[in-house]
Parts: sequence; structure tokens; C-alpha cells
Amino acid sequence: MYRLTLVAMLLALAVRADDWPQFRGPARDGVSTAKGIARSWPKEGPAVIWKAEGVGEGFSSVSISGKLICTMGDIADACNVVGIDRETGKVLWKTAIGKAGGNYKGPRCTPTIDAGNVYAIGQHGDLVCLNGRDGKVIWRKNLITDFGGMAGGWNYTESPLIDGNLLLCTPGGKTSSMVALMKNTGKPVWHCPIGEAAGYSSIVISNACGTKQYVQLLSNGLAGVRAKDGALMWRYGEKDHFKGNTANIPTPIVKGDEVFAAAGYGRGAGLVRLTKSGNGIKATEVYFNKELNNKHGGVIALGDHVYADADDRGTPQCAEWSTGKVTWKRQGGRQGRGSASLTSADGLLVIRYQDGWMHLVEAGADKAYAEISQFKIANSDSNSWAHPVVLDGKLYIREKGVVWCHDITAR
Repeated sequence: MYRLTLVAMLLALAVRADDWPQFRGPARDGVSTAKGIARSWPKEGPAVIWKAEGVGEGFSSVSISGKLICTMGDIADACNVVGIDRETGKVLWKTAIGKAGGNYKGPRCTPTIDAGNVYAIGQHGDLVCLNGRDGKVIWRKNLITDFGGMAGGWNYTESPLIDGNLLLCTPGGKTSSMVALMKNTGKPVWHCPIGEAAGYSSIVISNACGTKQYVQLLSNGLAGVRAKDGALMWRYGEKDHFKGNTANIPTPIVKGDEVFAAAGYGRGAGLVRLTKSGNGIKATEVYFNKELNNKHGGVIALGDHVYADADDRGTPQCAEWSTGKVTWKRQGGRQGRGSASLTSADGLLVIRYQDGWMHLVEAGADKAYAEISQFKIANSDSNSWAHPVVLDGKLYIREKGVVWCHDITAR
């Protein structure tokens, strides 16, 4: 009986092929493999399958693995990680991990689900590993007190990366700008002392030049850190493009030996090519285009093009990956204003605007901004920022204290 029960529990926590276990999905690129997405939405919005209420205030998106959905929110006076049943929307557990509040009230991290455990970072640096079945704490650290971390003015927003047996995150500061910990215990493996504060981005993996490395956009520039020992391998933009910016937020995009990185507040985006240089790696700028600035809606790469909002103006645009040349941008439009966060599925862009409007848009470099459908999130009014998720014929939207699950399957 015990063995059968254990098998059932493991199956319940098993990762499914259609999972979205971390911020921006399995590859951290914001691109879903979902197919068969409806090309039009009813005026009132796609049918609601369920809504999960009481998840707290915050800007976290959702992660999905097996039967579990996770998000974060401030509830009463604490920052919480929340577990939700994927099929019904029932809130399964809530675990307080640290203080509430921050410059904008609420956490911004999207939890990472891996092998039945949940990893999350509160806005004040509380890093936890939780049991996905019941939300109980397995281990905890604090990025400031344990690693001498230094966050930006808007607190910690990073979503932790799990890579094999390691957890990677970015405390910032002199001695532990980036750290690797054993994911099951929190024991430190290495520290990388880049010597600057954390930005607001999340780490991605690159295997450029045959060397595994972790790429991160920090408070002053882009960095590549060697995976095996935490050695700093290369920097980019730390003297000009990203230095001293109000906030560097978007997650970099890796493609082969190239990395695309953007920042808002009028800065722009650049493409760098990584090449071997002796025993190290050299980062060479291919281009930097101020027109490609992006504040916090994120960048999507599809084929030979990238898609993103122009800063936070509610003006999505398309540009060539290899040259940075803008091929089209949204013109006008009454509905859908302010910062636009994007995801992609089935050749479509799903765009969420700051004023709570959702737009379905054709992705394609040979088209102008081609909107297909739109609807207004039911409980939204402003600061509608959490990144949407499209998975398994469903659209997941976190808005204030609610997670909405919409049916967007083509009929």
C-alpha cells in the first residue's frame, strides 16, 4: 500500500510535456509550443474555466508543472507563495516566506517548480525551497543577510533558475553578485563577485563557444558566468549602454553564440556575438539600437525577428534579429495602452497591456501590427503587468488577487 501511495504521489508531481515550470517557460524565452489556438475571442473574452481567488497582491506570473500551479502574493503582512490545483483552480496551500510590501506592494518573482519542489524569491530577498505537495519549507536563505546581497530600488524581482542539481540566482553586491546553491539543501557551491547590484532580470543558460555559462543582465551591464566554477567570462554594456540605468529588467535571449539584451528608460537593445579568445570568451557588439528599448514587458524571438514593446509605450514592434532594423510597429489604437507584456503560441502574439486589455496579434515580419481579437481582463484597471501564459489550449492571467484560466482552444 505504501509503495502504491508513493507511486501515485510521484505521478501527481510528474512534469508533463505541456508544462511551464518557470518564468517565461521551459527555455525562458516566452514561447509556448501550444497548437490549435483559437484565432478569435468573444467580445467578453474567452470562456473562463476557473478563477483562483485570494492569491494576494503582486505582479508574479504563474508557473505550471504536473497538477500544480504556483504564483506569489502579499497576503496580510507577509509575502506568500501560493499553490493552486491546475484542473480546478482550488487554492491548495499558502506559505508565508517573508515581509510584505516594497516600492510596489507585492512580490514580482515567478516561482520555479522542479522535481516536486517549488523555489521562490520574495521581494526582500527571502529565498525558499518548498515542498510542492503542501507548501512546507524545506530550506531557506536570505540574499541580503546570507550573501551580502544588494538589490535595486524596486527590491528583488528575479525568478530563480534550476539547472540540474543547482539553483542559480543573483543576490548582487561585492562578493556574491551571482551564486550557485545545491537545490535540495541550499548549500553554496560557488559565488561570483562581479561587484554590482542585482538588476531585475532572470538568468538564462548559454552554451556559446562550447562553454556552458549563465547569462544575466545586472544593474550596470550584461555578464556571462562560467557554469562549472562561477568565473566571470565576459561583460557587455557595463561602461555605456546599461550603466547607471534606472532599471535593467528584460530577460536576455540566447541564440547559438549570440545574446540579445534590452533595457528601457530610453536605453535600447543590443546584439552581442561571443567568440573564443585565448582561454576565455570575448563579447563583440553586432549592433545597439536605441529604438529597441523595452522596460519590463519582455522580448520574444521568433525565427529571424524579435518582438517587444517600445519601452512601456504600448507600441509593440518587430525588428530583425541580425540587424536590429525595425520592420513594423503598432500605430494608434484606442484600447490597449501602457507597458505591453508578450508571450507567443501557434504563430501568434498574446499581448497584455498595462490597462488590462488583452490583444491577439499575428506574428510575422511581412505584416504590420495585425490585431485579430481583444478583450478586457475582468478585474483589471491599471498596473496590469504580470506576464500572460499560454499552455495546453488555455490562457492563464494573473491579475491582482486572482488567477484566471481561459479556454482558448480552437473549435
